[in-house]
Amino acid sequence: MKKQNVTAAIPEIRPGQSIELLKELHILTRDGKLNQDSRRKLKQVYHLAQFIEPLLDGMETLVDHGAGKSYLGFILYDLYIKSRASGEVIGIESRRELVEKSCELAQRLGFPRMRFIASTVEEALASTDLPSSVDVVTALHACNTATDDAIRFALSRQARHIVLVPCCQAEVAATMRARKAESLARTPLAELWRHPIHTRELGSHLTNVLRCLLLESHGYDVTVTELVGWEHSMKNELIIASLRGKPRKNARERAEAILHEFNIEELAPRFTY
Repeated sequence: MKKQNVTAAIPEIRPGQSIELLKELHILTRDGKLNQDSRRKLKQVYHLAQFIEPLLDGMETLVDHGAGKSYLGFILYDLYIKSRASGEVIGIESRRELVEKSCELAQRLGFPRMRFIASTVEEALASTDLPSSVDVVTALHACNTATDDAIRFALSRQARHIVLVPCCQAEVAATMRARKAESLARTPLAELWRHPIHTRELGSHLTNVLRCLLLESHGYDVTVTELVGWEHSMKNELIIASLRGKPRKNARERAEAILHEFNIEELAPRFTY
């Protein structure tokens, strides 16, 4: 009996997608089926990919920071890049065992224009293994200041587009917490972060606001939206920045004013360079 074509049997799977990759990502079961949970996961993957697809026009190099198992890089390569004559995806991950696993998977899938480097995001800033300019930089759930390092990397490499899903923004909240008594004596606004849960949430929000202002000060147009249906993580804020070449005039001044108002001016080197 003729074996049924998987993509025909499962309409959600797009023509030409690697079935082996979808199994590796646990989107398809080992026998090639799609259950309710994996169908939701596939929908989430497509939802994120649709934001990134327009940024890949003319792309030659995409660098994915804090890549983990490089699921994002593999999906983007499979959907949009493998059919092109050119285009490279580079995954940066500090855990060497994950880098080795990704190298093995890329070879097994026949994805020759994917490569992986064992490095922290901060180390990648000075790496000679990476090109001097890149087109797209992504950083999904790169914890705490690793997102800021990814931004710094993107700016240093003159990236045309930057895609961020920030995670675990603790540095700003920690600085606010350390100066809470001083801030409460100085301004009634400190009531906004007097309680620990408010410190954490406001610190996270301020971090992303300051990141957006930094990007705008370097000539990027910034869009902030939500990854709808991203149920596996509460951190679902998506920041997309595209280089337009004309800095927002007051972005740096606004960032400096916010740092002063919230008594965290010591963080200026991270957000106002």
